[in-house]
Amino acid sequence: MVTTSRGFELIVGTKRDPIFGPVILVGRGGVTAEVDRDRALELPPLNERLARRMLESLRSWPLLLGYRGRPGVNVDRLIETLIRFSYLVADVPEIDELDINPLLATAEGVQALDARVVIRPSMGLPGDARSPRPYAHLAIHPYPTQYVRSETLRDGTSITLRPIQPEDEPLWTDLVDRCSPESRQFRFRHVFQHATHEMAVRYCFIDYDRELALVAEQDTPAGPQLLGVGRLVADAEHTSAEYAVLVADDWQGRGLGALLTSRCLEIARDWGVQTVTAETSTDNIRMQRVFTRQGFTVETDWDSKTVVVRKSLQ
Repeated sequence: MVTTSRGFELIVGTKRDPIFGPVILVGRGGVTAEVDRDRALELPPLNERLARRMLESLRSWPLLLGYRGRPGVNVDRLIETLIRFSYLVADVPEIDELDINPLLATAEGVQALDARVVIRPSMGLPGDARSPRPYAHLAIHPYPTQYVRSETLRDGTSITLRPIQPEDEPLWTDLVDRCSPESRQFRFRHVFQHATHEMAVRYCFIDYDRELALVAEQDTPAGPQLLGVGRLVADAEHTSAEYAVLVADDWQGRGLGALLTSRCLEIARDWGVQTVTAETSTDNIRMQRVFTRQGFTVETDWDSKTVVVRKSLQ
């Protein structure tokens, strides 16, 4: 019913691994899929970069771009299909297996010619449809878009609060380098001259299931700029979490630290966290005031010059 002579047959599928959960597959499809064994694997959810990397890793990638006068496929539509497929797998935990074979890619677009699906009944266990924690069946939690919101500081400045992304590494590095040595000492508890790539990887590439870095972003004529970041790190059971905050020096005293703290406490409640703790130094008076206004109890160890604050969310 479909003319395939001008297209390229692919297979796109998923199968649940007992350890890693759903795994996405893309490769050469059609009747030769088992013979060619030209395929790539990745964990959902996919973004544009991951989807493109999967396709580029295939031996048949040059064929997808066109050869000997034959037009290449619509790569952008193919990448979009992979991304949408991965979010289908992420949003429907009952899917145990799903294969689209062949998936016909042409210069005009992408068309599914045949598909099969195996459904796993929901048993109310972690990773099933009735699990209290969304996306518990995935090894990698999707980007939490529900925590993106616009806010206005008390001086009328409009900003955006959103979870950090791996692509924010240059912005995060710029934020840290704009801070004074004193501010960096208060936040990281040690002195350093510049933020390194190794540091940025630790703070920008995070597991959204147990950790969240909420950045305050402002659009400037030179491009987006990070003004501050509040970070929550929860334990495996989401019963307690540690909190830390960093605000650029020129944005301190304008209510940004309090706003980040308040919003992170809301997210902690959404996670079901019972207790949030934070640690600062005895000479960081401004941050101690923020914690006190947010209802934290303060414990001071004058020997180590450390202040530990704690707040119950029950």
